[in-house]
Amino acid sequence: MRRSTTSFVIAALLLAGCGTESGGGSGATVSPSDCASVPELHASDSGRTVCLAVGGTVQVGLDGTKSRPWRPVKADGSGLEAVNGGFVLLPGDANAAFRAESEGQVRLSSSRPLCADDSGRVACQGIQEWWVTVVVK
Repeated sequence: MRRSTTSFVIAALLLAGCGTESGGGSGATVSPSDCASVPELHASDSGRTVCLAVGGTVQVGLDGTKSRPWRPVKADGSGLEAVNGGFVLLPGDANAAFRAESEGQVRLSSSRPLCADDSGRVACQGIQEWWVTVVVK
């Protein structure tokens, strides 16, 4: 019994790390009462919805490594404009800053490999996705 339980747990962990995680691209409108104002976003904020007043700024800081680098932060939607955040980039990090120019809704996103790319080891093709919805009001 113990062997089959251990095998099941290992299989579940392997399956959880495979493929990609998709975001809720439903395009649903978010009411201002459903989100909070957050001036800085990090990896732990993935999946959140935040609000930003026109004229405000939000900074994104995703800490990665050389072996598990974050892709540059992408903004899909309207209302935000990329600005220079004055960040010092370290290998694997993805940093960005955005200013709220007009009312709208934007999905910020990035991704990185789930596992480090170590030669001589079993390959892991999983991807860790990060996204935050920013409602500009």
